[in-house]
Amino acid sequence: MKHAFLALLAGASIVAAGGAQAADAKAAEDMLKKNACTACHAIDKKMVGPAYKDVAAKYRGQKDAATKLAEKVKKGGVGVWGQVPMPPNAAVKDDDIKVMVNYVLSLK
Repeated sequence: MKHAFLALLAGASIVAAGGAQAADAKAAEDMLKKNACTACHAIDKKMVGPAYKDVAAKYRGQKDAATKLAEKVKKGGVGVWGQVPMPPNAAVKDDDIKVMVNYVLSLK
């Protein structure tokens, strides 16, 4: 009986964690929309800027990727993905940028 309870508890924890991840993803997607990121970017297709999945693939495995990307979001940039500049987003809260960047980097 004890083993069955532990197995049930472990399964419930996995489901709860999955639900939390989905909620985090939804919150990040909402922030991307609210901050107009989706005017130039999409999850899986190039628009004006690169697809989020392409960004994640390019920076995968780089330890300082989140810091680099957060700085790019805040200050803007040009040249990494072509000559169309990404405007600075200085008014976006640093905590929100962190959530959005971590979400983008989590995409596969």
